Amino acid sequence: MEPGQPREVREPGPGAETSAAPRWEEAKTFYDNLSPKKKPKSPKPQNAVTIAVSSRALFRMDEEQRIYTEQGVEEYVRYQLEHENEPFSPGPAFPFVKALEAVNKRLRELYPDSEDVFDIVLMTNNHAQVGVRLINSINHYDLFIERFCMTGGNSPICYLKAYHTNLYLSADAEKVREAIDEGIAAATIFSPSRDVVVSQSQLRVAFDGDAVLFSDESERIVKAHGLDRFFEHEKAHENKPLAQGPLKGFLEALGRLQKKFYSKGLRLECPIRTYLVTARSAASSGARALKTLRSWGLETDEALFLAGAPKGPLLEKIRPHIFFDDQMFHVAGAQEMGTVAAHVPYGVAQTPRRAAAAKQTLGSQ
Repeated sequence: MEPGQPREVREPGPGAETSAAPRWEEAKTFYDNLSPKKKPKSPKPQNAVTIAVSSRALFRMDEEQRIYTEQGVEEYVRYQLEHENEPFSPGPAFPFVKALEAVNKRLRELYPDSEDVFDIVLMTNNHAQVGVRLINSINHYDLFIERFCMTGGNSPICYLKAYHTNLYLSADAEKVREAIDEGIAAATIFSPSRDVVVSQSQLRVAFDGDAVLFSDESERIVKAHGLDRFFEHEKAHENKPLAQGPLKGFLEALGRLQKKFYSKGLRLECPIRTYLVTARSAASSGARALKTLRSWGLETDEALFLAGAPKGPLLEKIRPHIFFDDQMFHVAGAQEMGTVAAHVPYGVAQTPRRAAAAKQTLGSQ
């Protein structure tokens, strides 16, 4: 029999089993193997690590956004319908999403029945009519995104908890602030100034410490009393864990998935790698940060203490798929070096920005 040919199906002889079930299962297996591979089943939201991504984070929609701003929603929808067979170009969150899917592929190979994987939800306030172009774009790039939330102009923030969201990424800073206020890990994602090749086989995520993984307790002391008092405070409280920041839960979820690889003896080949990239100095304030992570039962694969030096050059070497920071000047520095950076609007550093936004809102009323 030639390879790839179906087996000959013979009639049962006298006394043979007459049930058709075994022959049917054999034939079904054969023809399933001939058909294109099916996409995996979507996990239940409560069992997965849910990443909600806005359409403008996943795809580049600069021209569409310009039309919306200058000509209004009707012209915007008309333009989208006319171009619905043209896929969007990849946006800043695209490499991150592809890396999530690469991790999922490995997890499903090791744990075929587990739903403890990344689940990506497209979360957008677009009109449902625009959904066809988004679906076409997702299929064009062979992304596995089955859950959509299109709210037709209303804010999607109220749906994030219903989707059991572990992280929300958007290009809209106001929606990100709303999510943070609701206790949801969120960040405003920015495109890098230049394209840099990132790993396609290992998800790399870099975090700032204070006001990202940790609370803003220490930053408040710096702003109120200066660095010398900060160093004294950190030394005195070295063994007291910092309170958690908005992205602690996301690092926790990454750590849980990492341990699934470790239990298979794949620590050195783990497709998830995490980094702490902090302006803290190691000798004077680094111990508290590391002891805090330890007290949570968490760790990062690498910890870089820069003592106030720019983060961009180090991030250029790491080449993370995403870097989270609460300070916009660190975000801008990362962008300049080709890193996809995401701003976490949390803590005392955001007070002037929030005050300016409130003043602008009052002035427009």
